Amino acid sequence: MKLSLHYIFLLLLFGCQQTLTKENKHQIESNAFSTLNRNDFIKEIDQKKTDLYLIKNQNMSVAITNFGGRIVGCLVPDKNQKLTDVVVGFNSIEDYQKPSAVYFGALIGRVGNRISKGQFTIDEKTYQLEINNGENTLHGGIKGFHNVVWDVKSHNDSTLVLTYLSPDGEENFPGNLNVEVTYSVTSKNTLSIDYRWSSDQKTIVNLTNHAFFNLNGEGSGTILNHVLKIDANTFTSVNPSLIPDGAFAQVENTPFDFRQAKTIGQDLTADHQQLINGNGYDHNFNLNKKENQLEKAAYVIGDQSGIRMDVYTTEPGIQLYGGNFLKSKNTYKNGQKDDYRTAFCLETQHLPDTPNQENFPSITVLPDSIYTSKTMYHFEVDPIQLKNKAL
Repeated sequence: MKLSLHYIFLLLLFGCQQTLTKENKHQIESNAFSTLNRNDFIKEIDQKKTDLYLIKNQNMSVAITNFGGRIVGCLVPDKNQKLTDVVVGFNSIEDYQKPSAVYFGALIGRVGNRISKGQFTIDEKTYQLEINNGENTLHGGIKGFHNVVWDVKSHNDSTLVLTYLSPDGEENFPGNLNVEVTYSVTSKNTLSIDYRWSSDQKTIVNLTNHAFFNLNGEGSGTILNHVLKIDANTFTSVNPSLIPDGAFAQVENTPFDFRQAKTIGQDLTADHQQLINGNGYDHNFNLNKKENQLEKAAYVIGDQSGIRMDVYTTEPGIQLYGGNFLKSKNTYKNGQKDDYRTAFCLETQHLPDTPNQENFPSITVLPDSIYTSKTMYHFEVDPIQLKNKAL
């Protein structure tokens, strides 16, 4: 979990970006997100104030609210230099408070993903968490990090630093947990998320971000024709309640083999028990990478926009969620509905239900130690798409 200087070198590897027209640059500076009104994000929740913040460079803009630390939108140029919002989101705090919208774009903790029956044991003491997903605990419980107001430590044109003190006993987790999350936009069109945490007691932590992406643009339709590659030889197989069965299942000769790039929907109709259990893709992939090193985990290409998103992380796993439970209950910023499979997630993480799985990498936090994690989403126009356009 500790940061490595390795990621600094990786920044030098990113390719050159397209130069935007003056008109589009002005759009980013003066009217980045035309449907967003800051006043709709100014509210008081639990005696703390929420707001909307913008971080940007010359080519991209990211809108974030400190309610749940949510990414509300992310504008990047497509193959035609058109600014495209690749993160789906909503137009107000009230929209994010709806039961069907609580995880969109949010920071997730204390423990992302599922914990079986909401139970875990530390030093022979069993803790019972709030149950909020069938018989299990999902994404930190009822008042997870997605439902709290984060404090703004600092904000400038390219960086937003958020902090939160999760008190001992919150959602029945032990220890006072201090968390700091830094969102930053680099000059190379990369959205970087840096996590840092420590506790005064032994506890468990698994942090992630739950951004929903559509690289063709928010509300543009299905994501099943997006091209995806994940660098993983195995995935975490699950039971019908989406709790891991403890096995590292081989992806070879299964619909879960994304080692060679293919569309998300290519094998989605295959007769496979894991697809039945997840109602599609809702599984963790165990990444082929060195422990705690920042390395490329996956990439996705929007079939219409040509936008390519490379995902780098220090985490050992990544959860592919294919929008299987979207039910048109919410309205995106641009007025379109959150229809079935119109967005996907790639949540970098430690593995689901880790406290109850002996062979999974630990998420135990020792008192008075500092832990860190890093994930980067790098955006560019896919070179093949750009070449085809030139022809």
